[in-house]
Amino acid sequence: MKITDTSDLWWKTAVVYCLDVETFLDSNGDGVGDLQGLGQRIDYLAQLGVTCLWLMPFYPTPDRDDGYDISDFYGIDPRLGTHGDLVEVIRTARDRGMRVIVDLVVNHTSDRHPWFLAAKRSVDSPYRDYYIWRSDAPPKGQKNAVFPGQADGIWEKDEKSGQWYQHSFYEHQPDLNIANPRVRDEIAKVIGFWLQLGISGFRVDAVPFLLEIPEGADIPEPHDLLKDIRRFLQRRSSEAILLGEVNLPYEQQIEYFGGESGDELTMQFDFVGMQALYLSLVRRDPAPLIEALRSRPELGTEVQWANFLRNHDELTLDKLSDAEREEVFEAFAPDERQRVFGRGITRRLPPMLEGDPRRIRMAYSLLFTLPGTPVLFYGEEIGMGENIEIPGRQAVRTPMQWSDDRNGGFSDAAPSRLVAAPPSDGYAPTHVNVATQLEDRGSLLHFVRDLVSRYRISPELGWGAFEVVEQPASSVLVHSLTADVGRFVAVHNFSEVPVETRFRLPDEPDGSALVDLLHAARLPLGPKGVVAFEVPAFGYRWLRVSRPGDGRVT
Repeated sequence: MKITDTSDLWWKTAVVYCLDVETFLDSNGDGVGDLQGLGQRIDYLAQLGVTCLWLMPFYPTPDRDDGYDISDFYGIDPRLGTHGDLVEVIRTARDRGMRVIVDLVVNHTSDRHPWFLAAKRSVDSPYRDYYIWRSDAPPKGQKNAVFPGQADGIWEKDEKSGQWYQHSFYEHQPDLNIANPRVRDEIAKVIGFWLQLGISGFRVDAVPFLLEIPEGADIPEPHDLLKDIRRFLQRRSSEAILLGEVNLPYEQQIEYFGGESGDELTMQFDFVGMQALYLSLVRRDPAPLIEALRSRPELGTEVQWANFLRNHDELTLDKLSDAEREEVFEAFAPDERQRVFGRGITRRLPPMLEGDPRRIRMAYSLLFTLPGTPVLFYGEEIGMGENIEIPGRQAVRTPMQWSDDRNGGFSDAAPSRLVAAPPSDGYAPTHVNVATQLEDRGSLLHFVRDLVSRYRISPELGWGAFEVVEQPASSVLVHSLTADVGRFVAVHNFSEVPVETRFRLPDEPDGSALVDLLHAARLPLGPKGVVAFEVPAFGYRWLRVSRPGDGRVT
């Protein structure tokens, strides 16, 4: 693949880091993280190699859904700071070569949003049609697909008017009616506002729900909304992106990219590949992941997959079969308290892999070498665990662990005042924290730093054409990514035993070699491009093809 002008395609080789401001660092001792605290840690993120900071919702909220129930799309939660604090974070990040994107949650509002309060006052309110209503009783038996067992159906009765409003999420999150042109205008204003403050794009929450059109609405094609948003975005800022949460099969995800035109979402999370990866980790066999990667639709230059091992929600397994899901549950979430909604796991990666540093490092090596853009969830770089005592998906949203001091260095407040409690087991701040790992060159933190630094000098990983390289070892995945700047070959052993691998790169000229980017080794290619070597238990190799006379720095 040819690498073209990259000035506005920075996201093709970005390192995205997701964090929740309220759990990152508390600067004023009230037990809640804030924007000033985040500003104090921008240099830490820059040293890690982060190039794109994704901030989870920081808007005013009743906080009944971890900030995703928003009561003011233009505001900042006063616990977290001010607009001035945010602008300072954006400016400081820019100075360190880091862009900032934020959550765009416009499929619903909080039921305390002024629009909804006005809508409830009168059926004649101009805000009434900002939401989706029905005057007759909804059909019985409708289940809530997002929060099964926690939310009752998708309709809630407004006692004053006797009508029902739709809520695809919790009952306190009424759905916005995107068929209403005024709602679409409001969404554009929200986007324009944050772009004006220096934001470089948006992670768009629950995109399929955003495009659900009310029955009988006169709107021909819901995807036109995404096209309009993308056009508006690029008129205001040519560099800005839309990173979409679209947990659907690949063939449906293509529609959200805009098909061949690529004029809707810029990037989408690869939920299918992520779930296949966990099945491969359980089986110690890359076959499920290989199948998923080979079934990925080919994308144009203007769009990209985003890869992740863990995010802020439950680790969803909804795309696996019932038997496969149970297989992963039994291996990685044997305790019922570690499961949620019948489809997800509320654990972080290290505890699921029983703290085995070989498997953990192999998994992160794989994350950074998969075709696409890697996304990290805060604390992954030090191997944070979850707090099983916190129910549901909140278990993984514990405070960042900066040191072995009280509260993990997150806050000076009394532990009872913390926004969330850190784990108290073997993943407590006493055992897992930034300060200790900074002093240990062999720590996971330094390992992830090394991966990021090598990733950032390997544009093939974001731009290259993907190919699985055939070889005889069933527990090994060998894949290559080829662009006009060169070819990158990654080798990963999913097994607990060393394995001999042998493969061919027949198109490479005589005298070529594989240069190991992580271990300062050089492996000459034999006749017909053949190479063979042993891969340690849960081992990995980052290999760049070095051709005679290419002179590329490795």
